[in-house]
Amino acid sequence: MKNLLFLAHRIPYPPNKGDKIRSYNFLKGLSKDYNIHLAAFIDDAEDYQYIDKVEDLTASSFFVNLNPSLAKIKSLSGLITNKALSVPFYHNYKVQKWVDKTIRDNKIEKIFIFSSVMAQYVEKHQTDCVIDFVDVDSDKWLQYSQKEKWPMNWVYKREAKTLLEFDSRVAKSAKMNIFVSQEESQLFTSLVDINSKKVSFVNNGVDTEYFSINEPYNTPYNEHENIIVFTGAMDYWANVDAVTWFVREVFPIIKQQCRNARFYIVGSKPTKQVMHLASTEGVFVTGRVEDIRPYLRFSSIVVAPLLIARGIQNKVLEAMAMGKKIVATPQAIEGIKIVDQEVYIEESAEGFAKQILLLLDNTQTNLYVEENRQFVQKNFSWDASLKQLTHIIETVTTD
Repeated sequence: MKNLLFLAHRIPYPPNKGDKIRSYNFLKGLSKDYNIHLAAFIDDAEDYQYIDKVEDLTASSFFVNLNPSLAKIKSLSGLITNKALSVPFYHNYKVQKWVDKTIRDNKIEKIFIFSSVMAQYVEKHQTDCVIDFVDVDSDKWLQYSQKEKWPMNWVYKREAKTLLEFDSRVAKSAKMNIFVSQEESQLFTSLVDINSKKVSFVNNGVDTEYFSINEPYNTPYNEHENIIVFTGAMDYWANVDAVTWFVREVFPIIKQQCRNARFYIVGSKPTKQVMHLASTEGVFVTGRVEDIRPYLRFSSIVVAPLLIARGIQNKVLEAMAMGKKIVATPQAIEGIKIVDQEVYIEESAEGFAKQILLLLDNTQTNLYVEENRQFVQKNFSWDASLKQLTHIIETVTTD
């Protein structure tokens, strides 16, 4: 088999957590056709337990601890060098040395990069390279800047500009650049002067066998409660912003008319801001849970009140795979072409609350929605995504 260098900004495991879902499935799929040489950062002490599972999929691997606090300090060098702060945040001389040696010793012919910041390690190498940007992160920073006050709005706006400049440079030198959806790829080509033939997309997928109601789950909730649930990593700024808006602006309207409504925030590493939300009557913050499926399975409604978002939200697809009704903002549905599915899109706090109340008032709220599951099975299969990715990597050749 051919040798492929796989660079990821985070260890691609566990396969049920945020962006690791995509990176893990790509790693697992590509390992069937390539000898994978993987380099990745570990920014969470809990992730060290997964090293053996990842190494089983690779011919060689190199993991480096990333201390987020120290990395933030190191990233400030970007202010002096006029770089995006994200680039020095992920720079490590040990990784560079390993990459250089691995390319030389293994005659690497193909490179797959997960997250554009990792492209800094191969810029000097003339090797076929495919970059998975996933989302247009520079636009996300721009959205952040519009919600913050000085000086952070200046920092975020600067990051949006400098990261787009970096992404533009590495994208032009890569052989192909992929995103998580057609909308993301089109946004990137509208922002960067690049040949559109060098930009494509590979959809996310969902493991519909895993996200299924056909398991003997135990309910984590009390009886006779109307459960509204949100899932996601709760140290992620966009998720924090989403649940904060929901608790402050939407949930009070719901509670006025539905006293037994309960809002569960399910996800790891809740920030102080998120933990404070639990002081609101009817709001619960779980922290990390071993399995989010029972929280989805026994909920009345799943919400995705994201005000800042890019790409495809796996949290929405996972809930749909489990046949749940969903109320979401337009931002949370970008890249998911909803037609006849029971996914309700609302923009205002009043509209969001009204739609939830209508669903809660329906005695059939908790019923399984087969159309939602079928939609995911048809349109978001990992098998189809992996075939497309493999085709892209195989057909990319050096000029």
